[in-house]
Amino acid sequence: MSLNEEKLLQMYTTMVKIREFESKVQEFFAAGKIPGFVHLYIGEEAVATGTCAVLRPADYITSTHRGHGHLIAKGGDLKKMMAELFGKKTGYCKGKGGSMHIADVDLGILGANGIVGGGGPIANGAALAAQYRGTDQVAVCFFGDGASNQGTTQEAMNLASAWKLPVVFVNENNGYGISCPTCKSMAVADIADRAAAYDMPGVVVDGNDVVAVYEAVAEAVDRARKGNGPSLIECKTYRWCGHFEGDACTYRDEEELRTWKAKDPLARFREKLMDQGILTEDRDRKIRETIAQELQEAVRFAEESPLPAPEEVLEDVYA
Repeated sequence: MSLNEEKLLQMYTTMVKIREFESKVQEFFAAGKIPGFVHLYIGEEAVATGTCAVLRPADYITSTHRGHGHLIAKGGDLKKMMAELFGKKTGYCKGKGGSMHIADVDLGILGANGIVGGGGPIANGAALAAQYRGTDQVAVCFFGDGASNQGTTQEAMNLASAWKLPVVFVNENNGYGISCPTCKSMAVADIADRAAAYDMPGVVVDGNDVVAVYEAVAEAVDRARKGNGPSLIECKTYRWCGHFEGDACTYRDEEELRTWKAKDPLARFREKLMDQGILTEDRDRKIRETIAQELQEAVRFAEESPLPAPEEVLEDVYA
């Protein structure tokens, strides 16, 4: 799959949109306008962007508790997303799901998930359905380093391999499962090594390099579409913010954070595109102005939307 100028600019725009959306969410959560919990994706934008840039509209993704970036990269509506975060009736889940449960089946977004490791079996189900129908659709399962230790994830990879399901398991290894560093929660240095147990390819990529992510996922998706089964891609990255907004982050030091911020995936990609003459200062300014306007409209939509009525509390609980 070639990366032409249009595709590269589209990916850059997506990364900027994720960064700006999350920054806005951070601002409004601190101001007390967003209830519940939020888990920000700042610093990990290259993984969602590089992965979803490979996918077709009909392909599926399963997300995590840190899922805003996945949803945006797959084409999620910013107005509906913001309204959901504000707990408003016009949100994706009518204001009842919040940050961790946004879904849009029409876009192939099978839901963010508050359960760690909850996405694997769902991705397998979507992939099995595609295999049964004889389509060449692919399901991508995003999961974190913490979820890599869950039985659901291992079982999902085993079954996907045994049945040659068209699934790509994309591990976002940001170094911490809540406050526990990966060096204390697993014996292996690379989660991708576990792919050998299921006879599937296991690849480690720089999760802060959007092009590297794209190329690795493109190869895995092509393999899945051809009926050759699943792959595991481990993207080494880092979350700039705490596990959740309000996390004091006493488990990591400022030097570690500074080191990773110097590898900022957005700044790196911007510099690369500038060097190649694909992105100019003027074009960058226009991209950011357009996104700022889109976000302003999303916030206005969320603020002006009504709350769900108390008598609607039990609606949509059962299909």
